[in-house]
Amino acid sequence: QAQLVESGGGLVQAGGSLRLSCAFAGRTFSWGGMGWFRQAPGKEREFVASIIRIIGSTYYADSVKGRFTISCDNAKNTVYLQMNSLKPEDTAVYFCAAEQSTGWDYWGQGTQVTVSS
Repeated sequence: QAQLVESGGGLVQAGGSLRLSCAFAGRTFSWGGMGWFRQAPGKEREFVASIIRIIGSTYYADSVKGRFTISCDNAKNTVYLQMNSLKPEDTAVYFCAAEQSTGWDYWGQGTQVTVSS
């Protein structure tokens, strides 16, 4: 049974920082990538960042490039999203996800990030 549990969300002023964490468990040997997605009210869920666990390659949405950093501690089974220079448009529920060969198959419950102007 896969488990992904996000934490670290909250309320922050524009320009501030937050660090999200996602503790994961399950058949992790089959999870090639870990990622963060977000969904703002009234909008579709969108990709934020991902990392290939074995080699550490990272990928970012253009909207967060240079501000957000994804990392993964495989020994702790935890993936992080360091978010700097936050903007009000970053306000959303942030979800952690695990990728198998069949796609983003496993998801956490989400954590709310609110950026005030």
